[in-house]
Amino acid sequence: MHRVAVYSTALAADNQAAARATQIRQHAPRAVNVAAQSRTSLVPKFRSRIRPIPCRETPLTPGLLVAAACVLFSLLASPRLCAQSVPAPAAPNGQALTGIDVLEAENFQPLAGKHVGLITNQTGVDREGRSTIALLAHAPGVKLVALFSPEHGLAGAADASVPSSVDPTTGLPIYSLYGETKRPTDAMLNGVDALVFDLQDAGVRFYTYVTTMGYAMEAAAGHHIAFYVLDRPDPLGGARVEGPMLDPDRTSFTAYFPMPVIPGMTLGEMARMFNAENHIGCDLHVIEMNYWNRAEWFDRTGLKWISPSPNLRSLQAELIYPGLEILQNAGVSVGRGTSTPFEQFGAPWIHAQQLLDELDRHEIPGVRLSPAQFTPASGLHQGELCEGVRIEVTDRAAFDPMRLGFEIASSLRQLYPANFDPQKMMLLLGSQTTVDQLARGDAPPAIAASWKESLAPFMAMRAKYLLYP
Repeated sequence: MHRVAVYSTALAADNQAAARATQIRQHAPRAVNVAAQSRTSLVPKFRSRIRPIPCRETPLTPGLLVAAACVLFSLLASPRLCAQSVPAPAAPNGQALTGIDVLEAENFQPLAGKHVGLITNQTGVDREGRSTIALLAHAPGVKLVALFSPEHGLAGAADASVPSSVDPTTGLPIYSLYGETKRPTDAMLNGVDALVFDLQDAGVRFYTYVTTMGYAMEAAAGHHIAFYVLDRPDPLGGARVEGPMLDPDRTSFTAYFPMPVIPGMTLGEMARMFNAENHIGCDLHVIEMNYWNRAEWFDRTGLKWISPSPNLRSLQAELIYPGLEILQNAGVSVGRGTSTPFEQFGAPWIHAQQLLDELDRHEIPGVRLSPAQFTPASGLHQGELCEGVRIEVTDRAAFDPMRLGFEIASSLRQLYPANFDPQKMMLLLGSQTTVDQLARGDAPPAIAASWKESLAPFMAMRAKYLLYP
């Protein structure tokens, strides 16, 4: 995938915006057009890295001109040579630039002349905290004509079905993709010739923003509408790939594509994979981030953590989320309706110290566990006193959220078989083999080891679509 350097001058509305655009441009923003790539796109990038050097005047004979043309052609025809000759600059610490930052630096040129429908929520902001809605509404040459909201609504505060409405600031319609329909309809796309997707993901298969993106890509393809993903970091780091593969016949709104619970991909990377592997065929453009790598934790990016949904309130909760959320359908409160969701779990039938003693025996790495007692104000077990366990991640590198979730499930099955049924975990786990292993009492390390064979083909496929080191 070629990286395209951008050289347009930002026409900012004020001095602060102009200075910011200049700063970002110096970081050499990159944009990926998945639908159309050309070797000629390497020319500006290659040329930008060449400094003029003093030389003596030499007559330009026909022979010299032919030789020079041959050399230039050979360079342009070899993307590998160009890539090796023009190494990307080292990433400044804490200076990750998201897709919207890069788009700003391009002065929104990829969207020039387009009537844009924007799929976003409160997480769609640039490094300065300016919303993507406001930026596109005032972008030169761009006409923002409609807004689309995912689960939890445009403000990210709803915990139920979301109706369509009107944005009071822009006066634009807000079409809900988590209400009467979960796909953009013909009426919603009337007058739209480009869909822009800017949401912060949670890094797990069952987070519904993944499916919202997939459905929107399908709609864009059906209406011959260009689709732009403004990429953002995988908050789980993007390096870890964990959990069982989804059974192919279990795709749903919480499982758009057969992949593991933690796929280790950004939304832009997943969009590329969906487009090719699901044969969607949409006119896909991924506006890549600058200066982000897979080993970088979110709090090292310099970006502000904005809760993507009401209960993912902290990075600590985000790290634990994949392992705890799989338990809720089996009757375990994961802290919804309390001040610390996904940092504790419990149920009226759990005895905290008994469960804690069992979990301590398994020596789960990277966490500190302590007894908890809480009464959810909403959600599962609302108004009931629950005992359980509080979780604190002490070593992110050693912590494995799926290992934690399976150790908890295994212990609950052993201690409270009348109350905890692993078969009810099927909705989010999506693997009958894995659920059966839990139900018959297989040890969590043995269950995790059994995933390796099915993960291998996914890892090979995934590698084709990764955009970042």
